[in-house]
Amino acid sequence: MRYIYTIETMHWLEALILGLIQGLTEFIPISSSGHLVIAQTFLSGASDHLFLEFINVGTTLALLVFFRKKIVQLLGDVFIRKNIKLARNLIITAVPAGLVGFAFASIIADTDFFNSAITVVFTLLIIGVVMIILEKIPRATDVDGGENLSAGRALLIGVAQTLALIPGVSRSGSTIIAGRLLGLKPASAAEYSFLVSIPIMMGVTAKIFLTDFDYLSANMSVFVISNLAAFISGILAVGFLMRYLSKNSLAVFGWYRVALSVVVAVILLVQ
Repeated sequence: MRYIYTIETMHWLEALILGLIQGLTEFIPISSSGHLVIAQTFLSGASDHLFLEFINVGTTLALLVFFRKKIVQLLGDVFIRKNIKLARNLIITAVPAGLVGFAFASIIADTDFFNSAITVVFTLLIIGVVMIILEKIPRATDVDGGENLSAGRALLIGVAQTLALIPGVSRSGSTIIAGRLLGLKPASAAEYSFLVSIPIMMGVTAKIFLTDFDYLSANMSVFVISNLAAFISGILAVGFLMRYLSKNSLAVFGWYRVALSVVVAVILLVQ
C-alpha cells in the first residue's frame, strides 16, 4: 500500500483538523471513517486507510477515560462478584468484527471501495434513512441494559458491527441501531456500543505499534497532534451523545447523514 501521509506531506493544521473530525465523529453516529475519507479526499486528493487506524489511538483513550468507572465495575463483576453476563455479551459482540477485520485487513486497506468518497455517499444515505425511520420499525421485546441481552442478540449486534468496516456506515451507528432493534433503550444501546468498541479499538491500536511502527515513527509529529485533538474532542462527543440519547432518538443524525451525502455527491459530480 502507498503511504500518503508523512511528516513531509501533512501540515500540522491538517493533522489537527483530521484529529478533531475523528474525535467528534467516532462516537456521534455519523461515521468517522466516512468523514475522514471525505476530508482526506478534499484536502489531499486521496485517502489512506492506514491513517484511519493510526488516528484511532486518541479516541480509544477517550473511551477508556470516559467509561473508567464502568470498566472498573465490569472488572469487579467478573473477578470479584463472578457476574460475567455483561462481559460475555461484549465478547460475543466483539468477535465477528474482530474476525472479519483480521481476515480481510489487507483487502480493506488496498481496495478502492473501502477508500472511496463515492462509497461514503451511498452508506451515509442508506444508514441515514434507517436512523430516520428507526423508531417506526418493529423491535424485539425491551431489554434493561446490555448485561440482560441474550447471547443470540449480542451476536446479532456483533454481526451488525461488521458493516462498520465499510466507510460511512459508522461503528457506533450500526451497533446502536442493532441495539435499538433488539430491545435496548437509546442511551443503553449507545453505552453498550461504546463498551464493545473498546477491545476492537485497542486491537487496532496494538496492531499499529506491533506491525506498523515504522509508519508511526516516521509520522510522530502528526501522530501526537492528531491523536491529542481526537482525544479531547472524543471525550466531549461521547459525553454529548450519552446525554442526548437519554431523551432523544437518532433521527437528527440520520437527517444530517442524508444532507451530507447529497452535498458530497453534488461536489463530486461538479469536480
